[in-house]
Amino acid sequence: MADIWLLAVIVVSLVFGLMAGVASPATLFLIAAIATYLLDMVTIEAALASFTNASLVTLILLILTTAALEKTSLLGRLSQVIGSDSLPVTMAKLGFSTAILSSFTNNTAVVGSLISVVRRNQTHAPSKLLLPLSYAAILGGTLTLIGTSTNLIVNSFVENAGLTPLGFFEFTQVGLVIVVAGIALLVVLARLLPDTTEGQQDENLPYLLEAKVANHSSLIGSSVQTNKLRALKKLYLVELERSGIRICPVPPQMILQGGDTLRFSGAVESVELLHQFNGLEWFGKQQAKGQNLVEAVLAPSSSLAGSSIKGVRFRERYDAAVMAVRRGQLQLKGGLGDIVLQAGDVLLLTPGDGFSGLQDRNRDFAAVNGLEHNVRLDEPRSHWVLFGFVATIAASLMQWLPLTKGLVLLLISYVAFGAVSINELRRRFPIELVIIVGSALNLAALMLNTGLADNVANGLLDLFGGMGVYAAFIGVYLLTLLLTEMITNNAAAALAFPIAYAMALHFGVDTRPFILAVIFGASASFISPYGYQTNLMVFNAGHYQFSDFVRVGLPLSILYSGIVVLMVPALFPF
Repeated sequence: MADIWLLAVIVVSLVFGLMAGVASPATLFLIAAIATYLLDMVTIEAALASFTNASLVTLILLILTTAALEKTSLLGRLSQVIGSDSLPVTMAKLGFSTAILSSFTNNTAVVGSLISVVRRNQTHAPSKLLLPLSYAAILGGTLTLIGTSTNLIVNSFVENAGLTPLGFFEFTQVGLVIVVAGIALLVVLARLLPDTTEGQQDENLPYLLEAKVANHSSLIGSSVQTNKLRALKKLYLVELERSGIRICPVPPQMILQGGDTLRFSGAVESVELLHQFNGLEWFGKQQAKGQNLVEAVLAPSSSLAGSSIKGVRFRERYDAAVMAVRRGQLQLKGGLGDIVLQAGDVLLLTPGDGFSGLQDRNRDFAAVNGLEHNVRLDEPRSHWVLFGFVATIAASLMQWLPLTKGLVLLLISYVAFGAVSINELRRRFPIELVIIVGSALNLAALMLNTGLADNVANGLLDLFGGMGVYAAFIGVYLLTLLLTEMITNNAAAALAFPIAYAMALHFGVDTRPFILAVIFGASASFISPYGYQTNLMVFNAGHYQFSDFVRVGLPLSILYSGIVVLMVPALFPF
């Protein structure tokens, strides 16, 4: 009995700590797990075993493979969705594209990659699309087992309890109805979102970027305006050079020809825009292999000062290609390779393997900063990354190869082919998620073994006045939804699962509907910006207020919940 009370104190303290935000979720879960060990509630062997759970390992591998998927042309081509269509059509196309992508890849990565695409569109205010973008990614995560980390975390609890693991498409029928109905509602509600672009000023960081129209380019034969090369957000076409003749400003109706050199002025994130134009060979592209970009500031004593990029043979000397140059707020002109460098110039580089170890680097550059932006993979690597991922998922579905083994082989091939580096994998390793899931598995097992979950379940039964198993199912779903809005989706799943499992055992019914109540409830974060990571990402990017989430998220949450409480019991009888 003492263990129940001690564990109750630990769990309640954890919940209040998560709600109050006194520390990160990983820190709080780790403290709770350590407390259970110090109080002799669990052995060190049992505690460490939770961190090697099969579903947790699969989740880690999926997140690491996403590092390569983000560099393919797939996400970049979604920028074409944000065109000149009306807001409802654009919202529908963006919503369904995002949902489909999120069903097979990490939805956080999908939203992170598309935020810059949405913010650069010229037709619609980003604030009209960013919040629906996050909601569409959440909805898409309900389609498959790997659609969101929460699904895999719940599956790890299922396996730990000795139950049959969840199938890859086990709850797809419910998810499909949710996606179609949810995005249809978002098409209507998107108009209610504010336009927060008025009064904002873009950061004026005028990098000079240069690109040449290849002879096979699809841009040839169409005008600058038709190719949408003018007035791109934070990227401005300032000059066109043809046969040695420089044209500035560039007429919008000018027809492009093979060999034309285009010069742009823009911010660092504008580099991403160059990837969406087929047949545009930007300066430094040959060195681009999917690596993260680097900003290097020329030191006052740099030997490069007074010389041009071509003159010093920069690529051979530093094993890095210059993609762009910035000189304070001055708008540079002329050929990128012909610019005479000055102390204080900032170079945007695609570094090679030998760049970091060069002795000249520290003498010539006052500061070298890694950026979150990366360049796209070349076409062969991009195709292999996409083909390899699809083949791995297909092999798992056909039961030819376990998903975990397939992902291990896939990740090894990504490293071997240079699609992702060991340093990138080390940087992307989800240590906080590992701590949360491993600690949560310990807590869930203790809640079941000590009887704490039964006590909470009995409390829920009393609350619903013995209205039957269907009312108990709704109670579990609402509890999970409430926890998701107050804390985080992964923490909500961890705390709600043992209660749901105990509730099913109490009624002596199939555990599946109650497990799915936790899965769908943990993904139902629409009203608060803090319950789901993608909501938090767009909260700042779209300059939203809390009331914006309530205005759009509340109707969506009601629709979503109605579908879940009606369809789950119908397809998965008690």
